[in-house]
Amino acid sequence: MTTISVPLGDRSYDVVVGRGVRSLLPELLPKGVQRVAVVTQEAIEVDVNPGVDTDIFVVPSGEGSKTLSQVEELCRGFAQAGLARSDAVVAVGGGVVSDLAGFAAAVYLRGIPYVTVATTLLAQVDAAIGGKTAVNLPEGKNLVGAFWQPSAVLCDVDTLSTLPAREWASGRGEMAKYAFLASALPGSPTTALLDLALEDQVARCVEIKAGVVSADERESDRRMILNYGHTLAHALEAAAFGPDARWDLRHGEAVAVGLVFAALLAQRLGRIDEARVALHRKVVSGFDLSADLPTGASAEELLAFMARDKKARHDLTFVLDGPNGVEPVHGVAADDVIAVLTDMGSAP
Repeated sequence: MTTISVPLGDRSYDVVVGRGVRSLLPELLPKGVQRVAVVTQEAIEVDVNPGVDTDIFVVPSGEGSKTLSQVEELCRGFAQAGLARSDAVVAVGGGVVSDLAGFAAAVYLRGIPYVTVATTLLAQVDAAIGGKTAVNLPEGKNLVGAFWQPSAVLCDVDTLSTLPAREWASGRGEMAKYAFLASALPGSPTTALLDLALEDQVARCVEIKAGVVSADERESDRRMILNYGHTLAHALEAAAFGPDARWDLRHGEAVAVGLVFAALLAQRLGRIDEARVALHRKVVSGFDLSADLPTGASAEELLAFMARDKKARHDLTFVLDGPNGVEPVHGVAADDVIAVLTDMGSAP
């Protein structure tokens, strides 16, 4: 078992990584909690015992459940259950559940504690840590949200044993991102994470994220590097919202495409050379991921979604590799973005 601290003053908390650590939930609930609202999804068969009176709220599966209407439904349920400000929400699931439950906890009674029991690789290495909670709008992903730090995060690697192959791929997409953030020397990515035992892989990713979050809790600048590969990834996900989705990409699969796109864009802007682009492709393929845009992706449509990205300041902002490593770059020209997407095979 490994415990990683996220040092944020009076908002500090621990992330516990290991086998069977969900049994520690009663010990990690804030003092004074008498009632817990467990938010989960029907497909998640992970038992937790908070050790206090518990109400269970089951939300629909998939990204489509991250809506303001679902937040309202949860908050009304919390009120009907008599959840007080001294009580807590427990999110049991992947990134969708932690985003949704965390945001509901942030706004219910102007904020009550929440704890996350992360059950997917994606959630354990990234989504459950850092206090960014949000839901989607038709106009884009995670456009309505709040910074609301959890009281604790439990990454029980035993819960990963039944993950479908594509959920593993989604988590590895985030691991590929961390390969570009983990090196002692800026911009020296490596596939070494794959050589570690699973528990150590998760712990290493958590350590990297905790270090970045503690230095920049509210994403004023440095924390943006955690969105490496995500600007295009979020656009691809937003373009596929709704029942007429033209492709099916898990979040980490979209991040993998976004990492290679970011490398090609950085090359076009003269920040990196061809060898560095090849290294991005090697890292992504080393994690058994594809860098291909989905068939039918439109450059103009994706550009519109990227312009609404949370990092943007009335401009096009990307996190890009360069001489100083991965960093935010503001004011990128739309023509350069379109050109790179076109080279990657997008439609007009």
